[in-house]
Amino acid sequence: MSEAVEFEIGPIRPPSEAGSYLLRLTRNCPWNRCRFCRTYKRHRFSLRPVEEIEAQIDEMARIRDRLRAEGGSDGPRALVARGLVTTEAEWMVANALANGGRTAFLQDADSLVMKPENLKRVLVRFRERFPEVERITTYARSRTVARLPVEVLRTYGELGLTRIHIGMETGHDPLLELIKKGATAEIHIKAGRKVKEAGLELSEYIIPGLGGREMSEGHALDSARVLNAIDPDFIRLRTLTLGPKVDLWSEFHGPEARLTRQTDAEIVAEIRRFIEALDGIHSRLVSDHIMNLLGDLEGRLPDEKQALLDRCDAFLSLDAGEQRLYQVARRAGLVNGLSDLEIPEVRARAESLLAEVARSYGPDRIEEACRDMMLRFV
Repeated sequence: MSEAVEFEIGPIRPPSEAGSYLLRLTRNCPWNRCRFCRTYKRHRFSLRPVEEIEAQIDEMARIRDRLRAEGGSDGPRALVARGLVTTEAEWMVANALANGGRTAFLQDADSLVMKPENLKRVLVRFRERFPEVERITTYARSRTVARLPVEVLRTYGELGLTRIHIGMETGHDPLLELIKKGATAEIHIKAGRKVKEAGLELSEYIIPGLGGREMSEGHALDSARVLNAIDPDFIRLRTLTLGPKVDLWSEFHGPEARLTRQTDAEIVAEIRRFIEALDGIHSRLVSDHIMNLLGDLEGRLPDEKQALLDRCDAFLSLDAGEQRLYQVARRAGLVNGLSDLEIPEVRARAESLLAEVARSYGPDRIEEACRDMMLRFV
């Protein structure tokens, strides 16, 4: 790789973009005040120069062409073994090629904060160098999108941008204020409708458990109300995971705490109430993150709504012992859904792990143990 190229890869991307080309347009988050997030804390926001981004696109294309010529269809690990992949940039490109080389994700937290003329330049350059890419997606903040004219968003789509991921988190205004999201329910609705009007796909994120027991009902029902007004293409669940270094921790722990952490069963019940309130939309609900207890909770509304509710009920109807067994197995990454426990060897491993956790934490502290296990993913 040429030393003149400032090659950067941002810290995160959606799970759905695990096999995508990653192109960093901005560094960190322009808002960076959300109390549940620590990804960009202690890091200043900045815009990358367009010329630098264009040079990175060109370098990515050169790496792609070399790996295609020398590596064929080998995966990134095989290419590492052969000495063809030695840098993070080469690994990223090799990983994208191994997954078909048809998708790309623009980083970091809010690519649409760029000046429209600059983002258009980037999209044009990317399409020139990667004409085979069929899907380009990005994160964006609702407040940023709400300020943009629909015509600008539509132009982005014409230049290759296909999907926008927005962290709505909740549609409950008191909770949005508490977590310092910098948006209101109405701003979320305005932004979401603009994305849809522009003809782009929209993926909205909700955080089950975010409001604790005290705000659970408002969180579930208002989030559903906002999404009903938007009708996004995807609704993605990201269950609340807190560590002591996350600012929101103080709302659940210590002398100033105002909220009570929910158990896994209570969060599943909250998700059920949320799903039940979704109405008149054609979104796909997705539970595509290890932090979610029910990893197989996925389906299209409205046709599969009852199946989604039934999946929640299947967990809620288990006796306490079976719930604990599944919780530990899921937090250890042994299972994705309840049916996985029907596999004898998986169940045996889960039972062994539950016994070990009970010995270490005590039989009455399984919930606490599961929360500690979740911290691996924060």
